[in-house]
Amino acid sequence: MPDPLVLLRSRSYVQLLVVAALIGIPVSAVAYGFLKLVDVLQTELFDDLPGQLGFATTPAWWPLPILALSGLLTALAIMRLPGTGGHSPADGFHAGGAVEPVDVPGIFLAALATLGFGAVLGPEAPLILIGSGLGVLAVRLAARDAPDQAATIVAAAGSFAAISSLLGSPLLGAFLLLEAAGLGGPMLGLVLLPGLLAAGVGSLVFVGLDSLTGFGTLSLAIPDLRAVGHPTGTWLAWALAFGLVAPFLGRGITLLAVAVRARTEPRMLVTMPALGIVIGGLAVAFGQATGKPATEVLFSGQSALGPLIDGASTWSVGALLALVAAKGLAYSLSLSSFRGGPVFPAMFLGAAAGIAASHLPGLPLIPAVAMGIGAMCTTMLTLPLTSTLLATLLLGTDGTNVMPVVIVAVVVSHVVTARLTPLVHPDQVMTDDGTGPSIPPWPPPTSSSSSASPATSPR
Repeated sequence: MPDPLVLLRSRSYVQLLVVAALIGIPVSAVAYGFLKLVDVLQTELFDDLPGQLGFATTPAWWPLPILALSGLLTALAIMRLPGTGGHSPADGFHAGGAVEPVDVPGIFLAALATLGFGAVLGPEAPLILIGSGLGVLAVRLAARDAPDQAATIVAAAGSFAAISSLLGSPLLGAFLLLEAAGLGGPMLGLVLLPGLLAAGVGSLVFVGLDSLTGFGTLSLAIPDLRAVGHPTGTWLAWALAFGLVAPFLGRGITLLAVAVRARTEPRMLVTMPALGIVIGGLAVAFGQATGKPATEVLFSGQSALGPLIDGASTWSVGALLALVAAKGLAYSLSLSSFRGGPVFPAMFLGAAAGIAASHLPGLPLIPAVAMGIGAMCTTMLTLPLTSTLLATLLLGTDGTNVMPVVIVAVVVSHVVTARLTPLVHPDQVMTDDGTGPSIPPWPPPTSSSSSASPATSPR
């Protein structure tokens, strides 16, 4: 293994840093444009198009054809374009590795058809892949004879820039990717430094585009939340409860997603529109049963998370449980075959479950939401450190006070999730006919490549 200090002092590494800084500019611009395009498409399809077609109000059945079209377009992008639209989100959150530039258009279009048309996934996974592919392209354009190691490092820098622009924090984006990719050892700093540089430059570009376009700015923090006190023994007991319950919900979502995927993949042009109709049907049924907007069940939940917490007093326990059930099923079906990331739906489900639990004795709203988000994200992402940061940063200044109980919920959730996971030898992970993977080990490995809203957040 080469000496990291020698590499750090080399001229080639300085050149690599320059390339990493430069790649942060176009990657962040592409990420911004992608997120804005998703937002515009969502608004056009769900808010504007019904009126343009002559409907006085949006029909209750409106999500059904939109989600069916989403399934068809996503299937076409997966089947007809290189790269299969990126990795299947049913296998868990992945990061690391280099994406071939030829795969980027398919990843872009599959994610656009998924996110813009209302499926329940987030933009983080496709943005990581797109950033990686653009990084590899930059290296090949700059020096065709560049070593594979250089392409890999700049690909990682592109991913850093894309995800940091999305999360609004270079440090949080770096933390997420490093934990997901399992990077460590003496070479960690050599990979981290170009990534941080690209993320920092990219964040500046993102802020500049916000200012130039007037689309607004992004922040993970939810402002103006009610003040919370210091943790109590009761909060600790509830943290244990969240950590024990969340893995069962998350495990059910994932197992259903993998089982549905095995039956969907052989006939995607038929089965994915059908899945879209089922997802739309869940949204329609929720809306009719609760009187709440059907769109609460659709989209990633990123832009709906703040209003959900702010308007917690307007939700009954029954409506919240119906939301968790409908969104959880829609999330599972979206994971099975569509293309996107698992982060924001997991956060939304954890928040909704936390709000419902806050009606119980001794559990204030804000700690309940934080523990729900931390426990659910840990189960779905298997990234306990990142899940803790996501839950605490979301709550702004209140996050520091609730962090101790979030940590307890996260640790318990992580351990219980591992205990629920049967150990599967890689040679045994095959379908009945031997053609490919069946139900993978859980938590899934986080070593392969893959991916919360822009200035104007995709929902």
